[in-house]
Amino acid sequence: MARTKDPAVRTLLIERAGRMLRTREPITLRSLVAGTGVSTMAVYTYFGGMDGLWKALRQEGFTRLAARLATVPATADPVHDLAALGAAYLGNALDNPDLYRVMFDATFDLEDSGAADGTLHHLVAAAERAESAGRFAPGTDPLEVAVQSWTIGHGLASLVATGPLPSPALAHGVPLLTALFTSKGDTPARCRRSVETAWNRLARE
Repeated sequence: MARTKDPAVRTLLIERAGRMLRTREPITLRSLVAGTGVSTMAVYTYFGGMDGLWKALRQEGFTRLAARLATVPATADPVHDLAALGAAYLGNALDNPDLYRVMFDATFDLEDSGAADGTLHHLVAAAERAESAGRFAPGTDPLEVAVQSWTIGHGLASLVATGPLPSPALAHGVPLLTALFTSKGDTPARCRRSVETAWNRLARE
């Protein structure tokens, strides 16, 4: 009878690989399991090899991002919600910088190829509500707004969470998102209030 896999071992190896990325340690079969109490065979048992481990790392990054975005409630202000999703995206990157580095390494496939699309859907849904509420002009493409919002968030995350800029640079998200959303038809003053209120979520986390 096949031995039941222990999810804790899988998590242990993923977390260890993330720490090794942070400390820039070379990741090999032997170095990955050193001091963990499991053998190199565990990498094959749980991931099918090192390529599978990298897939799992990417997947874990998107899993945590999806969980973070799911904590953002839908309110009566969809523009606020769009900005709050951006703040949650940044918060996830700041909390998981090692996984964030791996998430967008397209050298390795995801275990679930729809994971990235699933996270983007949160932004698309909020943009759709903004158009329905009259905050964005009729005919605004929700997918375009979502991608542009993600681009802003990804740029800030890359520069702050894994790059050269200090955390105060995150404040640039307010004018950047305000400019984007007003270009879609929102009223500048109202838009700024919505974005600023949502961005305070990042400061509290």
